[in-house]
Amino acid sequence: MIKTKINRHDLEYFLYAMVKAFYKDAVVEAPDTAEHNRLKDDEAEHEDVAVCQINDDVITMSFSKGKWFGIDKEYSYSIEIDKNSTEYKDIVRGYIYDALVDYSGRSLPWGNLTGIRPTKLYMNMFRTLDSDTKGEYTKNQIDQVVNKMALKHRVSDYKGQLAADIAIREKKIIDSFDNKDGYSLYIGIPFCPSTCLYCSFTSYPIVSYKDKVRAYLDALYEELKSAKDIMVGKHLDTIYIGGGTPSSLSAEDMDYLLSKFHDVFGQEQLAEYTFEAGRADSITEDKLIVLKKYGVSRISVNPQTMNDDTLKRIGRHHDTKAVIDAFNMARELGFDNINMDIILGLPGEDLTYVDRTLEAIKELKPDSLTVHSLAIKRASRLKEMMDKYNSEIGVIDFDKAMNMSIEAADSMGLKPYYLYRQKDMGGNLENTGFASDGKYGIYNILMMEEVQSIYAIGAGTVTKRVFEDGHIERCDTHKDVNLYIEDIEAMIERKRGLIVKKERNRSYE
Repeated sequence: MIKTKINRHDLEYFLYAMVKAFYKDAVVEAPDTAEHNRLKDDEAEHEDVAVCQINDDVITMSFSKGKWFGIDKEYSYSIEIDKNSTEYKDIVRGYIYDALVDYSGRSLPWGNLTGIRPTKLYMNMFRTLDSDTKGEYTKNQIDQVVNKMALKHRVSDYKGQLAADIAIREKKIIDSFDNKDGYSLYIGIPFCPSTCLYCSFTSYPIVSYKDKVRAYLDALYEELKSAKDIMVGKHLDTIYIGGGTPSSLSAEDMDYLLSKFHDVFGQEQLAEYTFEAGRADSITEDKLIVLKKYGVSRISVNPQTMNDDTLKRIGRHHDTKAVIDAFNMARELGFDNINMDIILGLPGEDLTYVDRTLEAIKELKPDSLTVHSLAIKRASRLKEMMDKYNSEIGVIDFDKAMNMSIEAADSMGLKPYYLYRQKDMGGNLENTGFASDGKYGIYNILMMEEVQSIYAIGAGTVTKRVFEDGHIERCDTHKDVNLYIEDIEAMIERKRGLIVKKERNRSYE
């Protein structure tokens, strides 16, 4: 186990996250554990310890030899600005990162950034130039932003250019919306044919909940009616029906749900209407016809991999032929905005598998492709079964796999349009969405960049209120389907309190 210690409470998590990123195969003691920061003499002799000592004008970083740290070594850096400066903490973070780079002999593609939304930082920097550029940026201005992020956060040039490219593309889309008076709606369907090995989202086997489905949909209807009332005066821009696997519902139940949405919101003009069809073993012609009937404009057919042995391993009850058949069926029915998701680093997959997946997807030519780096999440079965799959994870070169994906997307005319990161991601990389012009996932951008409120309904969902000053507050719902149904009125009132009462209170400040 690696222990970390720092004499600044506000930097405890940063040090922990950095050490964990550099030594991904080691167990790093989290800052909130009871034993954290209790360094005894015998521990210092027998365990790996990273200690950061920050004084006003000097920072020292020392490593004590153990299983992961090969030698005892200390680094010292002078800090030449006032400790009360807004830049002081950034400089400290930079020196901690520099010490880890020198000691480990490696660097991280995203430098010392630990947040999930790096493009937001780039976008904010571009906004400072808007008075002169009107949203159009020269190569010199783009390089200026990339270089500032490299200096401040040690972001690699390649990732910096990628983030800048996405930030500019996102910014044009975001600025085309009235985010003050607009909002998006998320509807969560927490049912699946089965739970995939890697998944940590709220989901329940549809076969065990058949008798609860209609009651659940009726609860969603109550939420839809309340959302219309609570968000009065606001314009609904996008709707995203996700899960779970929404298409695990029967065609009849899908029709029931979408008709209820139509009853409440009528023919309101939407910039995007997404239904995450997801798994091929849940997609049928009658279900796709229902989606067309109600004007769904964007769907996802998500294979995650186009290798049959991996599909079986991760708990998918279909083969690659079913994916191809489902995709072609959607095309024949007139869907012209189809997304596909893949995951890099699934157990047992090497670059040969990735190449096979990408070649199969290139044959299909989806309108967008979302590439995920495997993140082993605490609530997933994969996390619970690490002893079984540990030797099969990490066999892939994530950098090469991501570059292969980028090249495949480019060959299909797809441009990167949104990006986010997660804890414990393979290769310390990112998830990136690629799309052709006019087929960008608008909900993904608005949600990920946190520029407008997201009203979320359904079990396990989180409503997000974005205030005019950028302040964000959240309200979650019960994950348990039965509790959600039983407590629906309380869930509605909690959201009303967040959206309506909070806004009215702020108007009197």
